[in-house]
Amino acid sequence: MLLTHARLASFAGPGRYGLIEDAAVAITGDRIVWAGPMSDLPEQHRRDEARDLQGRVVTPGLVDCHTHLVFGGNRAQEFEMRLEGATYEEIARAGGGIVSTVGATRAASAEGLLGDALRRVDAMIAEGVTSIEVKSGYGLDTETELRMLRVARQIASQRDVTICTSFLGAHAVPPEYSGNPDGYIDEVAIPALRAAHAEGLVDAVDGFCEGIAFDTAQMTRVFDVARELGLPVKLHAEQLSHLGGTALAARFGALSADHVEYATPEDARALADAGSVAVLLPGAFYTLHETQMPPVQAFRDHGVAMALATDCNPGSSPMASLLLTMNMGCTLFRLTPEEALAGVTCHGAAALGLADRGRIKPGQRADLAVWDIEHPAELAYRIGFNPLHARIFGGRS
Repeated sequence: MLLTHARLASFAGPGRYGLIEDAAVAITGDRIVWAGPMSDLPEQHRRDEARDLQGRVVTPGLVDCHTHLVFGGNRAQEFEMRLEGATYEEIARAGGGIVSTVGATRAASAEGLLGDALRRVDAMIAEGVTSIEVKSGYGLDTETELRMLRVARQIASQRDVTICTSFLGAHAVPPEYSGNPDGYIDEVAIPALRAAHAEGLVDAVDGFCEGIAFDTAQMTRVFDVARELGLPVKLHAEQLSHLGGTALAARFGALSADHVEYATPEDARALADAGSVAVLLPGAFYTLHETQMPPVQAFRDHGVAMALATDCNPGSSPMASLLLTMNMGCTLFRLTPEEALAGVTCHGAAALGLADRGRIKPGQRADLAVWDIEHPAELAYRIGFNPLHARIFGGRS
């Protein structure tokens, strides 16, 4: 495949967006073999049947690096409760929140979970998404955690999309272990992790380090097992308070620390030293009416890569639009449009440990999105508007 007369937001060269005007991209198999100005296109990459993009913008395929899109039921009633004044923590402590979804997910069949998940995935694919992370965490028992991960793996056989799975057994304390989080970690979460790993279902290990979930000592036990199994870690950290989760993630060389609204400049320095990505989730911030913004300037000052993701889930971020996430990242967290686009391409890929995508350059996987826009900033600027012209996945459109 040869794409010609494109404007490339390559994130692989100098200048804003790594923008290359009147550019071409040559693809062989599922890899980019050349990208650059049309005037420099080598003869061996010229094709008789080039695809003239007529000045359209081409970006790397979008990466949604934090989702919970396999789940049962919905939590529309909790949405009403929040509007009437209840807080996220109050709802959780009253038996709502994550635990309410656990009941619906445990009751759902694998076929039902897959059918619902595919509808969400289709919405993401329609916006140019080519890679998606999917977490477990709504089972909180071995049987359902494994079912969720098997369903997540099935998505990639049903749709042209890369799926990365994260084991999130340490997401919440289920009712049968109420008041005994340590027992749950030792008797359920860790054994379930070992079982999921033995079945080849786990790409990374995640957890929720928060007052309504697990503390740093409990998460350390989970991460020690992840290290033993050779699995990378990531962590929901500092979303509602500051418990030291970001520092813990950095200590384990985590792929990412996610949410991080209550992270400090010292946390930013730790993430920078560890090479970890800060994943910002404005959908949850918006839905929960939060006011504590993540320390974006500290991340900039310390050179921490910032990713953006939908956090697609039934409670705190019931959305599946990465384009809307980009707009929210700019309007709520004051990211620039360039930072937002980097957050859903190269930095989103880094948050999943996917070094072979997220930029447009030779050797990278040919996951691309072609947009009916004049400038990349339009992707974050528009609200409720999808300008996708074409999506290329592994060199196929």
